[in-house]
Amino acid sequence: MTTIADRLSLAQSRITQAAEKCARNPKEIKLLAVSKTKPIEQIIAAYEAGQRSFGENYVQEGEEKVNALRQSHSDIVWHFIGPLQSNKSRIVAENFDWMHTLSREKIAFRLNEQRPKNMVPLKVCIQVNISNEASKSGIPTSEVMALAQTISQLPSLDLKGVMAIPTATDDIELQHSEFAALKAIYDELKCQYPSVDTLSMGMSQDLEQAIANGSTMVRIGSAIFGARN
Repeated sequence: MTTIADRLSLAQSRITQAAEKCARNPKEIKLLAVSKTKPIEQIIAAYEAGQRSFGENYVQEGEEKVNALRQSHSDIVWHFIGPLQSNKSRIVAENFDWMHTLSREKIAFRLNEQRPKNMVPLKVCIQVNISNEASKSGIPTSEVMALAQTISQLPSLDLKGVMAIPTATDDIELQHSEFAALKAIYDELKCQYPSVDTLSMGMSQDLEQAIANGSTMVRIGSAIFGARN
């Protein structure tokens, strides 16, 4: 039987091979284990195999997991990677270490106000709608720099980079063009803001292409935990 530890090791091997193929250092690329809908027992299994960063999509489910593991597994780094309604922003501000899906000034202001003063600033990525799909969340590419400017002035937020969910496709050229477009935005941000070091792109099905285009963080769920519940 294949265990979570086995699948985690395989995912790390894919990252290493993809990095070496394009002459990158595999240590530059972080693996974010997407644990949404998965029980705490599976998170603990991944933790025991060495994983420390976990991504949750749903506010209340994420809050329950953070609270359940806060004492026993205090070195877990929790990333919120789902859509966030303004009326639930306080939960993210008070419980998570990272927020990947920031695309509105209103949410930025709320997170900044609601982040407890005894916690370090919330690390945030701007979500970009790199494919220009109406059904996708994220900010248009033309608005990224203005939002970055706003975030940089909020003391309880720490601008780390950009994130996108590109078109679901097997078309390598389309994947490349969207990943390259996000990399260009990341490079521009990095020139202006010293805190920026995170290009969050690539998932179970396209992590190799994402890494070839400069990703520093890949979000992997099904390849570690199996199909979504």
